[in-house]
Amino acid sequence: MLWSDPENEPPKEMRDMQDMLRRLGILMALAMVLAMIVLGVR
Repeated sequence: MLWSDPENEPPKEMRDMQDMLRRLGILMALAMVLAMIVLGVR
């Protein structure tokens, strides 16, 4: 490793996209749980 090597860090767009996908996944999981509850009640 040289001192001049760039940091091994993804660009900002990539990190933003990963955050968005993570939030979307959590939202989808919550929606599925809610759907299960609603279908179970009926």
